[in-house]
Amino acid sequence: MTLIKSISGIRGTIGGRTGDTLNPLDIVKFTTAYAQFIGGKKIVVGRDGRISGLMVRNVVVGTLMGMGYDVIDIGYATTPTTELAVRMAGADGGIIITASHNPRQWNALKLLNSEGEFLTAADGAEVLRMAEAEDFNYAEVDNLGTCTVDDTFNQRHIDSVLALKLVDREAIAKRKFRVCADTINSVGGIILPELFKALGVDFEILNGECTGDFAHNPEPLEKNLHGIMDKMKQGGFDLGIVVDPDVDRLAFICEDGTMFGEEYTLVSVADYVLSNTQHLSPNTLLATVSNLSSTRALRDVTEKHGGKYTAAAVGEVNVTTKMKEVGAVIGGEGNGGVIYPESHYGRDALVGIALFLSSLAQKGCKVSELRASFPDYQIAKNRIDLTPETDVDAILVKVKEMFAQDNSAVVNDIDGVKIDFPDRWVHLRKSNTEPIIRVYSEAQTMEQADDLGKQLMQVVYDMQ
Repeated sequence: MTLIKSISGIRGTIGGRTGDTLNPLDIVKFTTAYAQFIGGKKIVVGRDGRISGLMVRNVVVGTLMGMGYDVIDIGYATTPTTELAVRMAGADGGIIITASHNPRQWNALKLLNSEGEFLTAADGAEVLRMAEAEDFNYAEVDNLGTCTVDDTFNQRHIDSVLALKLVDREAIAKRKFRVCADTINSVGGIILPELFKALGVDFEILNGECTGDFAHNPEPLEKNLHGIMDKMKQGGFDLGIVVDPDVDRLAFICEDGTMFGEEYTLVSVADYVLSNTQHLSPNTLLATVSNLSSTRALRDVTEKHGGKYTAAAVGEVNVTTKMKEVGAVIGGEGNGGVIYPESHYGRDALVGIALFLSSLAQKGCKVSELRASFPDYQIAKNRIDLTPETDVDAILVKVKEMFAQDNSAVVNDIDGVKIDFPDRWVHLRKSNTEPIIRVYSEAQTMEQADDLGKQLMQVVYDMQ
């Protein structure tokens, strides 16, 4: 069993001993610390479809009321819906109850500020400090908070997507798309059908019941998606769409059942946004941002449009911070996370779907043809499971030293260690959400990428 405390929140498996898992006592402690830190009077709470969601929701809401907060419970909601709801409701913060792509036994609290954005590293560290101190002060009986249930925010989220200037509803409806979507038995099964109807898209939903009993591993990677890939191969669909349990990650499948590639979700949407921004606002700075573990294809596409690409440390808050700093028109992460500031500073699969369909409709091409129009790179995504004895810092120092004298390599250590060669790169970093080292590598072929990643993995194994 595992409990992970990080600047982005608290995440763990359900059941077991306090301090080792995500359990009611620890949920109370961290919710209290967040409430005491955030200040104000009103907090939004939303949750994905996980089996443990109702239990966690009840503990979170009761704790917030005990701290004197008025809670707006928006029920089953995607992560981007909850982020938008904070702003729309004029709330002081928000808590999203979701463990994103983690398996069914996990859950988590993701913490938002009054802008509906994740806490900064400094703010997250302060919440962790307050939780450890346990110097709490709860409201007296006459000052307890209230709870109001408001289920209007799914529609308000959809309305905000439809209102985006670059969402071409007319072109989408005219193409008469037929899509197949795997919503992994979570909140995507509630909101995506409504989005498709609003866009005039015919659809079929796989794993659409919001039970939290995921039909397969919920991370939207090719190895987990054979069900929808086989369905697509049977024909009759223009596009396959896959989301994770909280609908902030997005992957596409081509009409022939092959993967579009989750790394290319952001690349394709960015290409559309850049080309239209260039056309509609010629003097706009065409800046993009993704994290260090994302494909070079975004850099290539950005430069093709005369723009400037910048890399950020891994983590949504790091990407959004860098986007604000450089004035990016679009950014995100190679895990299928699209961040479009015109909507809000958060990964949003609904925005990604609407912009992608707009691009596809305007170009009049097949999904496979669109994919073939982008620079082709292959990323190998490996992992090393950590033991309590693993000295991650020593490993990263060793890797950095290995390549420090290599004139063909550029070493970046702002987040783990990334070794950038002219024709490939490899990035090692400790995960913020799991007890693992992620080893991502990219090259022209999957074999080359995997070989590079495994070379570095062997260095780690030799040190353990």
